[in-house]
Amino acid sequence: MSDSNINMVAPPEGVVGEGFFATKLNDVVGLARANSLWPLPFATSCCGIEFMATMASHYDLARFGSERVSFSPRQADMLMVMGTISKKMAPILRQVYEQMSEPRWVIAVGACACSGGIFDTYSVLQGIDKVIPVDVYVPGCPPRPEQIVDGVMKLQELVRNESVRRRSSPEYQELLASYNIK
Repeated sequence: MSDSNINMVAPPEGVVGEGFFATKLNDVVGLARANSLWPLPFATSCCGIEFMATMASHYDLARFGSERVSFSPRQADMLMVMGTISKKMAPILRQVYEQMSEPRWVIAVGACACSGGIFDTYSVLQGIDKVIPVDVYVPGCPPRPEQIVDGVMKLQELVRNESVRRRSSPEYQELLASYNIK
């Protein structure tokens, strides 16, 4: 067997030497965070059924590091809001968001969570971004499991490239202040 058939891939940006590889802390922390997101499902209607299909064996969201679904906001870092959110539920949704520890990310799944969907009524919240900041929107009524997986992958890309210091930046504090979140 000849070694000439082996193609070596160039290492990522960093310092390489005999027996060691060094890179930036931001890159390592971003990689670890992106591949270990713990979802907290906040499902109220048909989008919750699609989420169940996404977690099942055919689509298997566990492949992306989101195997452990948490039903406690203190142990989750990815809030997945799925379905119709009424104005009476908005304070509860906000309380769940505030109970999550930093860093925390939000995915709005389905037309109802993104924009109120077909329910343009006085009792339905016209998008959860009126109450909490949203990182990724997954449209659809209800969205297919492939779309939910794509939304998680978009969030992973966002998390992977996020600076470790972003959450303590003045811009982020200003964003939270715009939602009256301390």
